[in-house]
Amino acid sequence: MCAQRVAAGVCFAFFLITAAIAKQNLAPVTGSALPSKSVACSSCHADISNSYRMTVMANASGPAADGLTTGEFSDKVSGVHYRVYQEDGKVWMSYERGGKDNPIKGQKELEYFIGSGVKGRTYLFSEDGFWFEAPINWYSQEKRWNMTPAYTESSEIPLNLPAYVDCLNCHASGVRGPVPGTDSKYVGKPFQHGGIACQRCHGSGGEHAGGKGAIVNPAKLSPERRDSICMECHFEGTVAVQQPGKHAYEFQPGERLSDYVHYFVLTETRMQAPRALSQFEALSLSTCKRSSGDKMWCGSCHDPHSEPSPEQKVAYYRSKCLVCHGERFGAKHHADKPDCTHCHMPQLPSKDVAHTESTDHRILRYPSGSPVPQLQIRGKPLRAFPASNESLTTTRDYALAWETLAEHGFAGADGEAERYLQKAVVETPDDPVLLAAQGFVEQARRHNADAEELYERALKVNPLANDAAADLGILKAQSGDLRDAVRLWQEAFSRVPNRSPIGMDLAMAFCAAGQRDVAKKYVERVLEFNPDYRKAKSLLEHLGDPTGECKP
Repeated sequence: MCAQRVAAGVCFAFFLITAAIAKQNLAPVTGSALPSKSVACSSCHADISNSYRMTVMANASGPAADGLTTGEFSDKVSGVHYRVYQEDGKVWMSYERGGKDNPIKGQKELEYFIGSGVKGRTYLFSEDGFWFEAPINWYSQEKRWNMTPAYTESSEIPLNLPAYVDCLNCHASGVRGPVPGTDSKYVGKPFQHGGIACQRCHGSGGEHAGGKGAIVNPAKLSPERRDSICMECHFEGTVAVQQPGKHAYEFQPGERLSDYVHYFVLTETRMQAPRALSQFEALSLSTCKRSSGDKMWCGSCHDPHSEPSPEQKVAYYRSKCLVCHGERFGAKHHADKPDCTHCHMPQLPSKDVAHTESTDHRILRYPSGSPVPQLQIRGKPLRAFPASNESLTTTRDYALAWETLAEHGFAGADGEAERYLQKAVVETPDDPVLLAAQGFVEQARRHNADAEELYERALKVNPLANDAAADLGILKAQSGDLRDAVRLWQEAFSRVPNRSPIGMDLAMAFCAAGQRDVAKKYVERVLEFNPDYRKAKSLLEHLGDPTGECKP
């Protein structure tokens, strides 16, 4: 249940995969077209539009056929052979494992690609209106297909990975929230426009037609509102806590991102895991940024409307350094080695995305990679980011942040989570996310009566709280109230059929009640979204035998 609870209101940091345009077997996307929402801008801003269409942001997503890398590989762990190919104008991913013990064979139509940066590319497919990420990624730096990062050691095919809106938001435009209560069921397409369109940084421009009305210019905003535009996609932190009633994908240029989400970082991990930092956080640790203050921002070195060619990069970025350091310094400091980034911003293997490297935006002073001093606040290993947002954080924020760390196994986080949750539930007694989180704590302690009360309170405020419904169902079943347990599970499973454990609970309940045909239908629904789930396949085999046991 951990991953689902996190998705409800808290995000654990991970690097979103941004893909590169590979040199082999890849249809050229770069420069093919502007994101459709940006076409209106091109009539007045032709030069900017022409250069922007060549950037990775403009090509961050789109139809699968436009960003296709064909290929195949066999995963040694699961024994599955994958193949990505195009046929009759459609893109397909086939999967097959032979043998008598656990064979499987099938295919999915890949409809969209996600990513066009420097790491890799993933693809999306749909099942009964729900959208999922393919279990395999194309890794452009190694020029090969492999399993998606979280499933490199999985012995089963993960075909129920939701295409979460927070992931899509940084690669596409016109992203809308999923159908209420679902993880990734969207009305129509998962996004309206491929790539990052102009309005993502400049606002809708509804009053700007013909250049008559105002438009957002990030460079002219206050530092906080300016940086919010970049942070939305180029900062992950350790934990992100969505604010009540807010969603990050609703953020608009010119607003404060802190009104939508509060970020936290673990300060003691700075020196141990520099490679796991996102660009914005890493930059905040650099001497350049700390010396320049609000003057320096992403736009100091990057022009979002264009990218230097490979031949121009060394001179381009050196010129950015010399804006502050001066030509005289440049003439003395390794004049024979003009590539500043090679020493001070090296490529480092990413710990968060397998098979990739990421540019070190800490701008280290010494090529040896000596650590940057930490900005640790005594007594607060988990702190708000940026530090100026500390005054905005609430007990609720810390409670959900520590709970997320506890669920991911951080030592000492359990106690902090429980301490903050107890206070937070008292302060905001009608917050369904807090109530469900505290209920989970009480359930783990075997304080079932307290857990039931908390889950019921959460569901009264938000009847679509699937985690609370699923966990309350378990408690109801344990107490002998199977009818109420089934009701809770049925309501949740109808909204999130990709969550296999809920469907399996239903199947086991109906099997125990002697309704094996009903149980079989729930197992088949589980396998529709998770066809390689061995427990489901085993239970289905038992259900096919009139004397078979009700066990997976």
